[in-house]
Amino acid sequence: MQRKQIAIITGATSGFGKIFTEVLDDQFSKLDELWLIGRRSDVLIDMSNELHHKTKLIPFDLKRSENLQRMKGILKKEKPAVKFLVNAAGFGLTGYMEEQQPEELAEMIDVNCRALTYLSRACLPYMARNSRVINFASVAAFMPQPRFAVYAATKAYVLSFTRALNCELREKGVYATAVCPGPARTKFFERAEKYEQAGSYKELFMVEPEVVVEQALHDSIMKREVSVYGIPMKIMHVLTKVLPRKWIFSFLA
Repeated sequence: MQRKQIAIITGATSGFGKIFTEVLDDQFSKLDELWLIGRRSDVLIDMSNELHHKTKLIPFDLKRSENLQRMKGILKKEKPAVKFLVNAAGFGLTGYMEEQQPEELAEMIDVNCRALTYLSRACLPYMARNSRVINFASVAAFMPQPRFAVYAATKAYVLSFTRALNCELREKGVYATAVCPGPARTKFFERAEKYEQAGSYKELFMVEPEVVVEQALHDSIMKREVSVYGIPMKIMHVLTKVLPRKWIFSFLA
């Protein structure tokens, strides 16, 4: 019996996760199901009514360990063929770390790093040749960022982890891509700016999230380990490699 082919998308109720869901629904007719993971069951239900594919709605808060274990159990029970794993769930907080709540910082690490790692490992036994892991990092991954310290550190982890994972999976024919977007018009900053407004430079580089997702999917299909949309962000990527860190810190401040 042929296993059903699925895509799993975390953070599916908003932002990059929601758009990735819509793009996969529109462009990949051979997928049997879309498994949508998000915290709000009402939004998941509304989304499923708009999609062409059959959906499995998983209203999990990924910072909770028991939900990660339940997800592993669902995979073990259904044994699907995971063609896409899109880890798009995550959040950040701007401002001085000492002014932020320790619990919030721990939750940021749990969602951005621990859940992403756990789900990647849980899905690997169900991924065959030409499957894809797409992990959302950020241009913040390219260097430490004062007043965005924990978020940038979590995304540096995602970038490093994804690059290494891509190398490990090469012989299996499974490919991992780290997506490193700059500022995009999502609801990210509504939560991120709880303590402090992000730098004014963000408006200079703001893009629509749809173009980031299109580039990410293209780069994943092309087996690229890193996806960076737009010339400004690509230039920034290069500059972080060649400019003294204190110069970049001065700009970010």
